Amino acid sequence: MALETRGGQPKGEPAGAPGGYRITRRAVWLLPAVAAGVMALAVGARAAGQPPVSLQGSWTLAGAYEIAADGTRTTNFGEHPEGLLMVDQDGRYSLQIFRPNRPRFASGDKTRGTPDEYREAALGSSTHTGHVAVDPASGKLVFKIETASYPNWEGAQQVRDYTYKDGVLTYSVPASASGNGTVAYSVWRRLPS
Repeated sequence: MALETRGGQPKGEPAGAPGGYRITRRAVWLLPAVAAGVMALAVGARAAGQPPVSLQGSWTLAGAYEIAADGTRTTNFGEHPEGLLMVDQDGRYSLQIFRPNRPRFASGDKTRGTPDEYREAALGSSTHTGHVAVDPASGKLVFKIETASYPNWEGAQQVRDYTYKDGVLTYSVPASASGNGTVAYSVWRRLPS
């Protein structure tokens, strides 16, 4: 702002006037322009990213599917997967996705399964825990994974594109996470509190 002083005192003010500064007319006219510029930046930033969303609460899985590099759609967890995502007020989360009707172990003992039973159990579920947050600068979800049923994800940070509308959160798992160019999508519906 343009401030005028003379010998430490504002022009036209008696010596000892409080504040020691006064705002010129030019500065007064600049204030609305500066405020409008700041508002335009804020609105532009909001429009560029997703609207702010609180992840806190419980979510039920509404869908899980994959799109291969060639555009083919598959469902590793079946047409009607089951799952639960819970996020506390600090962003600590627990996420589970399961294919329904996975085959039971014939032995009744999880330490004595067959190779096929172990394979189906591993591929029919995905679980991980850690911290999740919305990055306001990029408008993306950031998962800091601490534990996971797929050990290669432990200690990883994954940044995911998302959309949120009418209580439905949809995000994509980056193709690099699968290693084969496939992008996985999870669709979550917020449960009432």
